[in-house]
Amino acid sequence: MGWFVAGLLLLGFSGVPGLFAARSGGGAEKLACLLVWAGAACGTLAVWEVLARGVPLVLDLPWAIPGGALALRVDALAAVFLLPLFLVAASGALYGLAYWPQRAHPANGRSFRLFFGLIGAGVMLLLSAANSLLFLLAWELMALSGFFLITTEEHKSEAREAGFIYLVATHTGTLALFALFALLELAAGSLLFPGAGSLALKGGQATAIFLLALFGFGLKAGLVPLHIWLPGAHAAAPSHASALLSGVMIKTGIYGLTRLTSFFAEIPPWWGATLLALGILSGILGVALALAQHDLKRLLAYHSVENIGIIALGLGMALLGRSYGVEALVALGLAGALLHVVNHGLFKSLLFLSAGAVIHATGTREIDHYGGLLKVQPWTGALFLGGAVAISGLPPFNGFVSEWLLYLGAFRAAQAEDQGLVAALLVAPALALIGGLALACFVKVFGLAFLGAPRSEAARHAHEAPSMMLAPMGALLFACAWIGLLPQTLVPLLHQAVAHWGAVSGSAHLASPLAPLSWITALAWVLLLALALGVWWLRRRARGAARVETWGCGYALPSARMQYSASSFADFLVRLLRFGLWSERHGGAPRGLFPAPGQFASHTPDLVLDRGLRPAFSGLAWLFRRMRALIQNGLSACYLLYVALTLIVLLLLGGFF
Repeated sequence: MGWFVAGLLLLGFSGVPGLFAARSGGGAEKLACLLVWAGAACGTLAVWEVLARGVPLVLDLPWAIPGGALALRVDALAAVFLLPLFLVAASGALYGLAYWPQRAHPANGRSFRLFFGLIGAGVMLLLSAANSLLFLLAWELMALSGFFLITTEEHKSEAREAGFIYLVATHTGTLALFALFALLELAAGSLLFPGAGSLALKGGQATAIFLLALFGFGLKAGLVPLHIWLPGAHAAAPSHASALLSGVMIKTGIYGLTRLTSFFAEIPPWWGATLLALGILSGILGVALALAQHDLKRLLAYHSVENIGIIALGLGMALLGRSYGVEALVALGLAGALLHVVNHGLFKSLLFLSAGAVIHATGTREIDHYGGLLKVQPWTGALFLGGAVAISGLPPFNGFVSEWLLYLGAFRAAQAEDQGLVAALLVAPALALIGGLALACFVKVFGLAFLGAPRSEAARHAHEAPSMMLAPMGALLFACAWIGLLPQTLVPLLHQAVAHWGAVSGSAHLASPLAPLSWITALAWVLLLALALGVWWLRRRARGAARVETWGCGYALPSARMQYSASSFADFLVRLLRFGLWSERHGGAPRGLFPAPGQFASHTPDLVLDRGLRPAFSGLAWLFRRMRALIQNGLSACYLLYVALTLIVLLLLGGFF
């Protein structure tokens, strides 16, 4: 625990020395990076101790604040969420030295590094908190730090709006958590968290706790329809902040749901069914909205909604397994969900950092302004492609392994005799649809951004990212490949976490025939070898091939306007999904033998925020303005009437009580 506390303090104070440095100088940014790395190393040592000994680290100290003690507990379940934090924070700190240097950002460089470290410390404290009050303090520290990271470029209206929506959403969720922990304290008799499976609570109180948790933690995680803050926030923040927000921070919502459900001795079946439904909705709608985007970072943000949906599918299956006593479903569902927590933290951070390298080189987030970047950014293109393969759930990278565990869980549910597990059968077709749409989306992104001809002067004069930015991206890709090729190395961590949460027996161990991960390893290495041989054979044949001009299909001088755009490439799929997207289309295909010049563009507002909440709040604002004009009319007689009516109401209430 000493290593863990040291890591927490190093991360939390990493940005403090920069506050005393000059704005126009180095800003102690290298020192901040070193402190983040030291904090991540200390935290990793503590987590390694937990896994090696199989015993949680515990700290319990009295404090002056009423309501318990400074209670910290680091177990295997917390370790699953901590490991991506350390790698992503360390990678982002190094990446930021080149992407967001102090000399180029004198107005906000120092504050950015302060809150970058604070959010890391807040997440560490939250994941280890064993006391409700301490959990809420860490939650608020994390939430406020996230707000200041999102509004780093506060001179832009987009960043201010995204920060405001995030702040309203996160504090709305926090109010739900206050009510949740108040009810939990009444049930457990203490602000300390109950032990796993120790809370024998049923009926309305258990239902209220679960629904409050689903709302409060679901807002943070970005489950549809509670995802309203997420796309704008991830797009507005600097790219290495987006990596931390998407790869780590939103998973605290998943952690809260996972930890809370572990307290209960019995799980009602409708809890798992509800999470399955929300997971399917989030996965399909998230990837569909991503497919329709033109902004590279908004596209990646909607893929976070999609992957949170996939994690919810696994957690929902595990809850159903607990309800019906099917240990295999608990092991496969929760292990798949927890492994996807790690995997998403890795490949989504890699994609955001790669997107940052593209934005750094071109100065824009619009996909239609890219094109041909693979020629000038070969390393960035290769790293982005690796992340795209991983997020699409394709071997030999890590996304395939966690989704494969969820497929196995769905097939196991199909073999069960209990009719209550029928809902879990929907996981397999939902995952297949989500994976197919994700693959189509990243074919679009990689093709439009890195292949073809440059679509703008910025793309034509782009440059490769510096090594300080490429190295962290390479480390994340290596981690994705490691899990994809050697998934059995994570079995001890996953088994400890699953056993702690679901109290499964040794018969449901992931190393058994329940999930033959050795086959994944063998097939992944065979695929990798086949790929290497294929590349070698093609390069060998290319050496002797004659070089001739490519046939231009009758166009002597093709221009960028003859290529697919982000709207036209995805138009077919977007039209198929129009029942859930409600896209706005402008223009269309040319008609006739001699068509007039035409244009085509599409825009897809967010179904919940832009189609629902904005019009609703605009209507309420109009209504309240009208009421204010009627009530506050400046007439003294009306104000005296209000006072008289108030006195009458008070007298009547006094007589009634």
